[in-house]
Amino acid sequence: MGLNHLNLRAPRELLDELKEFYCDVVGLQVGPRPPFRNFGYWLYAEGKPIVHLYQTDPDEERDARAVTTFDHVAFDCTNRAEVEVLLARRKLHYRATEVPGTQRVQLFLKDPAGNGVELIFPGCDA
Repeated sequence: MGLNHLNLRAPRELLDELKEFYCDVVGLQVGPRPPFRNFGYWLYAEGKPIVHLYQTDPDEERDARAVTTFDHVAFDCTNRAEVEVLLARRKLHYRATEVPGTQRVQLFLKDPAGNGVELIFPGCDA
């Protein structure tokens, strides 16, 4: 039926950095979240909570260097020129490519935790 959400777990300081990144760079908005045991944020796009940020327990250790098959999460975006100005202002390195056979442009970068992020723009915005 479709992807429901992406969940990222991190200590509070990194969690706040992730919230700032996904709100400021990707354009998501903090919204309502059920009263789960651990602190966190739900970040919304068009009224849907698509990124869940969840604080780790104090004694929980997360291996940020674990080898996985996860490569990136992709977000449909608009206003490419504005986004590229924002990325430059924040000194965020990114790589731009075009989807073969289309005019869609992809910007690839990393979030503060090192997760791959793709921002994809329609041909009319490329």
